[in-house]
Amino acid sequence: MHFTLQKRNKTWMPAINLSIVGLVVYSMACPVSSMDVLVHNQINVLNGTMVRIQCIFTSCYKMDVNKFAMNWTYQENTNETEEMFMTYKKGMMPLRTDRFSDRVQFVGNLEKNDLSITLSDVQLSDEGVYNCYVRNPPDRIQGHGIINMFVVTELPPPRDSTIAVAIGASVGGALALLILSMVVVKCIRRHKKQELISDEQKMEEEGKLDAEGGPEEGTKKAFLPEDV
Repeated sequence: MHFTLQKRNKTWMPAINLSIVGLVVYSMACPVSSMDVLVHNQINVLNGTMVRIQCIFTSCYKMDVNKFAMNWTYQENTNETEEMFMTYKKGMMPLRTDRFSDRVQFVGNLEKNDLSITLSDVQLSDEGVYNCYVRNPPDRIQGHGIINMFVVTELPPPRDSTIAVAIGASVGGALALLILSMVVVKCIRRHKKQELISDEQKMEEEGKLDAEGGPEEGTKKAFLPEDV
């Protein structure tokens, strides 16, 4: 799960830890009069749970609490009208609305340019577009992060590793069987080779014995009585 600029990744919520490495790199080579807002473009939230909706901005200028301004708004997917539910003007001010009541809380850290909020007891009616607007004068550009939140009624099925394990076991078993077969064949060939060598040695020894015993047999035959 990655934290990206504006809208790129589809992520599963509710909890995400943000690394500030990107902000450090940005501050080292920050162009004049520029602002970026880092958000998750799309989040899926389980109905009835609490979700953290993150919004972090980068700016070349240090925040001035007297000039800094921020708004969080909600927009239904089928409606272009935006409903403001939190604002900052010299202080954070959650706005009580009929939709969210007191379920929204600011959990960010202004010193770290973190404008994140939490929404508790998420309902199906909370599904829609969440906008994070940021203005940090003298930065001329207003930052805008867009988060599309989808509310689901059940968690996605866990990744089943049974098939992978079965395949791995089958491949491992086949490989082990192949190695065993090769060892057996090699042993059989070696055994046959040894038997062949033994037979050749035996034949050579018998040949030597026959060569040595020839004359003696001839002498014995000379003393045998002739057939009548």
